[in-house]
Amino acid sequence: MLYDSVMPIPERLNPTFTSTGSPVPARSNRLEEARKRLIVALDVPDAASASALIARLEDNCQWFKVGLELFIAAGPSVLAPLLKRGHSIFLDLKFNDIPNTVAGAVRSAAALGARMITVHAAGGPSMLAAARAALDGLPNPPQLLAVTVLTSMDAAQLSAIGLERSPSQQVEWLARMGLAAGIRGFVCSPREVASLRALTGPEGVLVIPGIRPAGSATGDQKRIATPAEALRQGASFLVVGRPITQAPDPAEAAEAILKEMAEIL
Repeated sequence: MLYDSVMPIPERLNPTFTSTGSPVPARSNRLEEARKRLIVALDVPDAASASALIARLEDNCQWFKVGLELFIAAGPSVLAPLLKRGHSIFLDLKFNDIPNTVAGAVRSAAALGARMITVHAAGGPSMLAAARAALDGLPNPPQLLAVTVLTSMDAAQLSAIGLERSPSQQVEWLARMGLAAGIRGFVCSPREVASLRALTGPEGVLVIPGIRPAGSATGDQKRIATPAEALRQGASFLVVGRPITQAPDPAEAAEAILKEMAEIL
């Protein structure tokens, strides 16, 4: 299924692009919209590496993802400089534990200022419901996202852990469970965007990793797509890591991806 128009971003996740670096003249409203939908993955080993990347990219990018590698190396304090400079943070720690522990972790992550937080959908309905309930009553709570099937997993990998459903079937199974638990945001590969969009409707928030511009290396990703393909299928946000962060010129690589996104928007 292809969508005639790209799904809107919920207003509370629709940041005003404010860079503290040199102002960049807007080429078009579509390019500014693309900046609000691109999330750069700071999958780097330390705070110094993250700071160097942010300095090169902050005139282009509003959202940054902090995952396990950087968070464990640098701790929660790594988020403060991003927040101070007006950036939006996707804290991708994929909580998966007993419901009480995950609920506490979600509350702690929200207190850090993250605008998106992930839990593993495979943690089950009770865990998902506890995670969602942990945000009740918070002012301007972050978007809770349930991770379905990692983009590094294909049918063989699922079979190896005892799951005989195809990746797309497992994604839909977990998404339906998440929706029943009150979750309205999901992480899935580009290949499942259309089916999840049909499940969630326009109000669902779909954050899509596994984005690879045409001609770039796939690395350890199995289920991938170009930025344009993912947006056409109904993605809300795109997460891009190595094609930007390992490029000779990260800012130039980010700008090329933004231009491709703008064409679709």
